Amino acid sequence: MDMKKRIHLELRNRTPSDVKELVLDNCRSNEGKIEGLTDEFEELEFLSTINVGLTTVAHLPKLNKLKKLELSDNRISGGLEVLAAKCPNLTHLNLSGNKIKDLSTIEPLKELGTLKSLDLFNCEVTNLNEYRDNVFKLLPQLTYLDGYDKDDKEAPDSDTEVYAEGLDDDEDDEDDEEEYDEDTAPGDEEEEEGEDDEEENEEDDDDLSGEEEEEEDLNDKEVDDEDEEEEERDNWGETMNCNKILNMYAALSKTRSVKFLESEHNFVCIIFP
Repeated sequence: MDMKKRIHLELRNRTPSDVKELVLDNCRSNEGKIEGLTDEFEELEFLSTINVGLTTVAHLPKLNKLKKLELSDNRISGGLEVLAAKCPNLTHLNLSGNKIKDLSTIEPLKELGTLKSLDLFNCEVTNLNEYRDNVFKLLPQLTYLDGYDKDDKEAPDSDTEVYAEGLDDDEDDEDDEEEYDEDTAPGDEEEEEGEDDEEENEEDDDDLSGEEEEEEDLNDKEVDDEDEEEEERDNWGETMNCNKILNMYAALSKTRSVKFLESEHNFVCIIFP
């Protein structure tokens, strides 16, 4: 895919002035130059054209807000003087894997007063004696060269990867929104508390119902026990009455004529003189 078509796809129905980041890696540039990119991309802060076959940056439009420019793995061998005029606020420049052979090629970069980080990995210039010391002398505004400062301390991620402070702020805002969505709103919390109270009340009612049933069972059992005791007392009384009658009959039969008439529930005693 050529660069013009790639830019059209990357716009995604946006206007060029709405774009802050543009990645055109691995597309095809005709005649080794930038095509389809205009100064209408006035808000652009990050541009990546890795491995697109560039041989020059002469056709780069004026991008006043551009902070980070990725040009690695191309065939650029010079012409860097246009960067100071086209990208005056550039802070990070990656020229790794290009055809830069000597320090004079990068000398025009000293006009970029805001440049903090420069990468020249896999360029022939890195094979020169005292390469690092000479680059830092040539470009005193640099803080990091190939990811390390003058004291060989590695650059923090914020200097090697983050190209716009606003992007981090946007991500933080999105995280806050997600956390807010996950949290329960105050009204929902009150409803949940109300549901918990209702469940607790129902459990209490169930406990009371169970206790009342147990009490009723105990009362029924006590009543049954009382009925059984009363029946036993009645049977015992009947037995005692029968014994008394039999004793009386035995005593009277010795002196008089005695006859018992038995009805369904009673004994009738008839004594003859």
